[in-house]
Amino acid sequence: MGSGYMILAGAIMLVSWLVSSRLKSKFEHYSKLQLHNGMSGAEIAEKMLADNGIYDVKVISTPGMLTDHYNPANKTVNLSEGVYNQRNAAAAAVAAHECGHAVQHAVGYECLEMRSKLVPVVQVASSFVQWILLAGILLIKTFPGLLLVGIVVFAATTLFSVITLPVEYDASNRALAWLKNKNMVNQAEYAGAEDALKWAARTYVVAAIGSIATLLYYVSVYMNRR
Repeated sequence: MGSGYMILAGAIMLVSWLVSSRLKSKFEHYSKLQLHNGMSGAEIAEKMLADNGIYDVKVISTPGMLTDHYNPANKTVNLSEGVYNQRNAAAAAVAAHECGHAVQHAVGYECLEMRSKLVPVVQVASSFVQWILLAGILLIKTFPGLLLVGIVVFAATTLFSVITLPVEYDASNRALAWLKNKNMVNQAEYAGAEDALKWAARTYVVAAIGSIATLLYYVSVYMNRR
């Protein structure tokens, strides 16, 4: 594929690893900051849903660390074991953030709806797009159209990464506003929750930048070797 791509891929992987490591260290740090109200992540989530008039979303526990997510298909807030059961600032931040997605779903937040529509496309594309791109580069002189097909498919995954940014930032803003307005956390706990969510959002920023850079690389290959 060339040294250019290898350098780009290496740089993206390094930055992604650094941000992910920082996120994990932040989560561990704020996991030691116990909530003054003694509520668990699951209780925080259930209260935020109720305060927003959402009663058809179930809060459940899911295995793993930082595996938390909201599933709009079956309306479940899935909290990792460390978030579901723990009673600290990190757990409160993550639980409220995932409920922020449930609120987005309930009010019809456009970016979330757009991202949800792209999920099936991305799931299919991610399984074979790299093979199409590789074949496209190898056959660039005899069949340049193949690389173009790969670029179009990869562009869909890039669009998904970009749309994810406002979705994640909005969910965090909704979470922090609720935690503050409902006096769920004190000043120190709020600062911890805000910092933890800030680093979580940066993982999506890195992913989006990496996807855009990779897309531009393949576009340049196509334009220069047609």
